[in-house]
Amino acid sequence: MTENLKDIVRELSEVYDKESNDTYVSLYFSEGLDNKFFQRRKKAISSLLKGETLDNFNKSMQEIESELKGKNKESIAVFASNKNNFLKSVILPVKVEKTLIVDSSPYLRPLARMIDEWESFSLVLVNSNSAKIYSVSFGEITDSKKLSADIMNKHKKGGWSQARFNRLRRGAIHSFFTEVVEELEKREDEQIIVAGPGTSKNKFVEMLPQHLQEKIIDLIDIDIQDENKLLKESVHLISEKEKRDSSEAVKHLKQEILKDGLAVYGPMETMDAVSNGQVELLIIEKDYKLPGWICENCQAVREGNKDKCPYCNKDTSKVDVIEEILEFAERTDAEIEFTEDEEISDLGHIGGILRYK
Repeated sequence: MTENLKDIVRELSEVYDKESNDTYVSLYFSEGLDNKFFQRRKKAISSLLKGETLDNFNKSMQEIESELKGKNKESIAVFASNKNNFLKSVILPVKVEKTLIVDSSPYLRPLARMIDEWESFSLVLVNSNSAKIYSVSFGEITDSKKLSADIMNKHKKGGWSQARFNRLRRGAIHSFFTEVVEELEKREDEQIIVAGPGTSKNKFVEMLPQHLQEKIIDLIDIDIQDENKLLKESVHLISEKEKRDSSEAVKHLKQEILKDGLAVYGPMETMDAVSNGQVELLIIEKDYKLPGWICENCQAVREGNKDKCPYCNKDTSKVDVIEEILEFAERTDAEIEFTEDEEISDLGHIGGILRYK
């Protein structure tokens, strides 16, 4: 992707309309737009809108349809508001469930879940005289670097002593590994998987600086030539780590709650904390939604129904409270963790680890 997905989500989280309820149209689809779904949703939405909001929807849809020409084989998200002269399309790195939503701001949850569930990592294939370093994002290789060294593997009879040969060979391998480490240092991925045959990969790990050793997820014993199998296994390892991280986040939340520490839970308590910039890590139950309202004038958000904001008496809009919490989290640089851990349900389906009380 030409743009970092995290930057895109942060940019979109800042976009909203203070004056209108149904202003932004968000469309997600993969590998060809389902015309039956598309027309059914357009008809349903059009029947519920009136006046300026209906006019804006129709014009926004025209802009979206124009934007989609020639892109029907890709996974894509498009966000549009004719009223606000806003149009942005994002080619998605993985498949996504088809969705067409109208709201006062772009619908971000599918993008946020992609970022959480598809973490980037560096994959290092290494033996004593060759190495390949891959950057992997959303299950695909986005960058690669191949390194090699001419290192003798056999001791010739006569001339050098065996001891001298072994010393020189170890020095050559160390020098080569140093070159690989320098290349790895250039990459900003927060996770590393090291793979290769025999003990070479273990020796390579031993000479890594501490900050790189701490990023290592796993070591894989595999033939360095079997790259396709290795990529699949690496993606699986990252997926399993994400599940563990998800469970650990809920466990951490529970521990903080038990000691009355840096934690908040439940929709409204979490909403208040995240809007104040207090939340460091937001934990959300996957697929959980909560109907509520927002006042775009003063940005108050609450569950339930209200036509007028009790704080400023302006008109309110119907929203998914969880989506609004997520948007506030993006604006305040909070990390976001989606979880299927059943224990989060008992805590109101959502919670957060706080930066401060």
